[in-house]
Amino acid sequence: KEALRGGIRFVQLRMKDASDDEVVAIAKILRPECDKYAALLTVDDRINLLETGLFDGVHLGKNDMPIAEAKKLTGSKFLLGATCNTADDVFAAISDGADYIGMGPFRFTTTKKNLSAILGLEGYSNIMQKLQSHGLKMPIYAIGGITVADLENLKQTGIYGVAISSVILESQKPNETIEQILKTF
Repeated sequence: KEALRGGIRFVQLRMKDASDDEVVAIAKILRPECDKYAALLTVDDRINLLETGLFDGVHLGKNDMPIAEAKKLTGSKFLLGATCNTADDVFAAISDGADYIGMGPFRFTTTKKNLSAILGLEGYSNIMQKLQSHGLKMPIYAIGGITVADLENLKQTGIYGVAISSVILESQKPNETIEQILKTF
């Protein structure tokens, strides 16, 4: 709620170890808050929860349902996000119908299990150059262990935005942190 008040307009509900009922209970609290601020609310992995009417979309990891199969279920009614780690992953996800990409990890993060190869700034730069050389126009969000100090350098790679949690949750001044993120992206 504090992130929404601070200006965040795209929220992913990510509760890896919770039951569907627990996720739905939190979504019922978040949905009216997101509506109040005209923010999108997506759910991580649980495409089956789209039928609740609480979510605007779903984000799928590399080991979840294939994007092409998911697109048949989401159609144009719901956003479909895909986690990618390479330029080839991005090309495949776009071809299969993804609406946006979460690319990473930027660095090690404790919020993800079974991490793909760490990309770092050089990895992002290389991948974004390859995508841009093909004229790709797709919202790509950097994910994984991003700090406020990384924002400007990530923006220079051509990334559309950042997916963050720890940097806000662990901030002594979350509103100032959010303001800096929004000022950069």
